[in-house]
Amino acid sequence: MDDKPPIRVLLADEHAVVRKGIREFLEEEGDITVVAEASDGSQAVALAAEHRPDIAVLDIQMSGLSGIEATRRILGTVPGVRVLILTAYDDETYLFALLQAGAHGYILKTAESSELVRAVRTVHRGGVALDSRVTDKMVHQAASGRPLGTAGGIESPTRREIDVLRLAARGLTNKGIGRELGISDRTVQGHLASIYGKLGVASRTEAVTQALKLGWIVME
Repeated sequence: MDDKPPIRVLLADEHAVVRKGIREFLEEEGDITVVAEASDGSQAVALAAEHRPDIAVLDIQMSGLSGIEATRRILGTVPGVRVLILTAYDDETYLFALLQAGAHGYILKTAESSELVRAVRTVHRGGVALDSRVTDKMVHQAASGRPLGTAGGIESPTRREIDVLRLAARGLTNKGIGRELGISDRTVQGHLASIYGKLGVASRTEAVTQALKLGWIVME
């Protein structure tokens, strides 16, 4: 061992037993220490600001805030921290939403402990760590002709569409949304139609639900 300070890690996962297992095999290495544990997304953001870890290891599905929104908030408020996703989900939707949010790595929970340790070290050095199964999905998507970044074939929303979705999530009518944004309700309907097409849904309730799942919006 050298005299370098240990890599400081924040763990965020809803399940205490999962956090305990991850902590144990990370700290066995000697050069990694877990400085805080969070049981939901909102707590992860708060603890990241408090402890300023080198790496935040986050799950995707957490209460409070999803791992996607937690990633955005941590990277937007805590300088220098890097985010590594550790999850059971290998769905392209989550993968590309997280990469767009700025995550520096994406590892599946089925990975060997040595793979996670290597990923933590890689991300800490400034690299990007992707599970080999995740990389395969990216290669297959590129080969299919679909542009990378359109998760599962879903086209990214425009900034105005995000604004419309946020207000729709608050229960505003088309007229109410138009009043808030300074546009006509006909224009609002056009944005909603575009959103429905991108998400493959038929109602604003479905659109809001899918947008929350993808991390496009968050319920305040």
